[in-house]
Amino acid sequence: MTDPLFVEEIGENGVARITLTRPKLHNAFDDRLVLELTTALRGLESDERVRVITLAARGKSFSAGADLNWMKAMAGYSKERNEKDAQSLAELMFVLDRLTKPTLALVQGAAYGGGVGLVACCDIAVACESASFSLSEVRLGLIPAVISPYVVATIGGRAARRYVLTGERFSAWEAHRLGLVQEVVGDHDLEAEGRRIVDRLLKGGPEAQKEAKRLIFDVRERAFDEDLRHETARRIARIRVSDEGREGISAFLEKRSPAWAPE
Repeated sequence: MTDPLFVEEIGENGVARITLTRPKLHNAFDDRLVLELTTALRGLESDERVRVITLAARGKSFSAGADLNWMKAMAGYSKERNEKDAQSLAELMFVLDRLTKPTLALVQGAAYGGGVGLVACCDIAVACESASFSLSEVRLGLIPAVISPYVVATIGGRAARRYVLTGERFSAWEAHRLGLVQEVVGDHDLEAEGRRIVDRLLKGGPEAQKEAKRLIFDVRERAFDEDLRHETARRIARIRVSDEGREGISAFLEKRSPAWAPE
C-alpha cells in the first residue's frame, strides 16, 4: 500500500511541503489520508523549525474530494460510525484552517468537494489556468457539510448558494474572482510562483505572522466597538516591545535584514 502523502524534509529556510500522493485516484480522500494529513499538519505546527507550510499534489488533480469507494463503504456502516468518520474530516479542515503558520496551496487540475475545502482553509492559494473547481456533492445526493464554514467564509454566501446547489464546475479565473484563489498562473509557472510567495512570507517575523493570523480570526466576526479598539491597541503595544518587534524596527532603521529573514 502506497503512502497517501509525502512530507519533505524541512530545509534551513524552514519551509515544509506536504504532497498528496494518490495520483491514480486523483488524490481523493479516504480515512487513511484524512488521518495522516491531520497528523502531519499537527506535527509541522509543533515543529519550531517550520516557518511556512505548502500543500501540493502529484498527478493530474489536486484532489477530487472523497474517494467514492470509501464513501460507498461508509454508507453501509452505522450512524455512529459515520458521524465519527465525518468528525475526522471536520477535524482535518479545522486544524488546517487554524494553523498558526502561513499556509500555501498550489492547485493543479481538479479540486472538487473536499479539495475545495483544503484550498479554502489555506491562507494563500495559487492555481494553474487549467485548474477547475466544483462543490459537486449535491450531484451525488450529498452536501458539503464539514467544508461549508470555510468555503462560505471564503467565497461568500451568495456565490456558495449557486455553486453548492448546482454542483457545476468553475474555472480558475472564476475561483480568482470569488476569492477562493488569489493568483492564477500558467500551467508551467505554478512552482515558480509558489517559490516567490514563500520568499515573501519568509521576510515576515514568524511570531508577528502567528499573531497576525490570530488577529484576523479574532476580529472578523466582531463588531467594531470600543472593546475591539482597546483590544487591538493592547496587541500592537505588546508586539512593539517584543524581541521580534524590536529587532524588526532596528533592522529597518539600520537598513539591514532582520535576524529571521534568509540571507
